[in-house]
Amino acid sequence: MIFKFPAAACAAAVLIASTQSLWAHEFKAADIEIIHPSSRATPPNARVAAGYVVLQNKGAEADRLVSVTGEIAGRTEIHEMAVDGNGVMTMRPVPDGIEIPAGGEVALAPGSYHIMFMDLERAPKEGEPFAGTLTFEKAGTVEVEFAVDAMGKSSGHGSQGGTGHDGHGG
Repeated sequence: MIFKFPAAACAAAVLIASTQSLWAHEFKAADIEIIHPSSRATPPNARVAAGYVVLQNKGAEADRLVSVTGEIAGRTEIHEMAVDGNGVMTMRPVPDGIEIPAGGEVALAPGSYHIMFMDLERAPKEGEPFAGTLTFEKAGTVEVEFAVDAMGKSSGHGSQGGTGHDGHGG
């Protein structure tokens, strides 16, 4: 049986198929779905950059993100930003990681939990993804690719843009 389709329809189908990976920037580790790991471009002399991701736990038990790596950084930490009792924004490492509740979701986003890529070995550049890993207490380690957005661009996780990390340029 031979099917005939208009050339425009065929071209559209090829375009959609070839760009599907651009839309689906997701990874999986056991019950954890890792959605759009990303960072932002930084100025050339920046020493730090921030990373963002949404973690969805499709399982019946909580899991915990315990560490992250990024090939661009000498070291990487999980951090949290919060406002103290005096209205002052503080940032601190989260050495025990972040719990992802069973059936729940945690967004690492500007102004909240996020990844800090420190002692940068190279600046993240817009459109040039970099490799990294996310390690979970139960789900294990999964290799990911961090997309790099433009400086000041929203991470796609509800942020409103900015310098990327409240003055840290990432």
